[in-house]
Amino acid sequence: MKKLLLFDFDGVIVDSLELYEEIARLCLEEIGKPIIKDREDFLSLFDDNFYEAMRQKGVDVGAFNRAVERLIPQVDYTRAGPFFDLIPVLEKLGKENILLIISSNSVAAIKTIISKYRFDQYFKEILGADFMFSKIDKINYALEKWNFSRDETYFIGDTRGDMKEAKMAGVKTVGVTWGWHPRERLEKASADFLFDTPHELLILADSESKK
Repeated sequence: MKKLLLFDFDGVIVDSLELYEEIARLCLEEIGKPIIKDREDFLSLFDDNFYEAMRQKGVDVGAFNRAVERLIPQVDYTRAGPFFDLIPVLEKLGKENILLIISSNSVAAIKTIISKYRFDQYFKEILGADFMFSKIDKINYALEKWNFSRDETYFIGDTRGDMKEAKMAGVKTVGVTWGWHPRERLEKASADFLFDTPHELLILADSESKK
């Protein structure tokens, strides 16, 4: 049975923790909201929706995104290399399913990286921060546009916040441990699936697969 597979970008497709943290820190300092003091401060923003977490800390997310847009031309996004073990997995999953990217990152940054490493051929659409802030809204949009039921849709993410938003959207949740949040943190979100290697994602190709 064909499925809609929604991939988070940072931490799932690319190893970008250090770069993304650096960008977020610089942009928050630029707008006068230096809320990131250390790595845990940064990662805690992803225990829920990233933008909502910043709002709760008094950040104007519009100003933040404008700062990101100003910084984009100066950033070497290719410093964030992809997880190359995903290539054969994406090739196989993409033959029978629809693959999209849903991310809190900008579409421009995502396209820069995936086109350089030729990951762009596997994804039908990118829904980034430029489109909607809420991953719940992005998931609902994808469901309607691509005409899939919630039971046929899987969100693949690497943070506790990813799992929370996907559950709120009513789709199946897949936590991956090679990204930003460790297994223990993802377990607290009670994901439907929890994978330690990209190869395990092929389990999703089996329509009868269970938790």
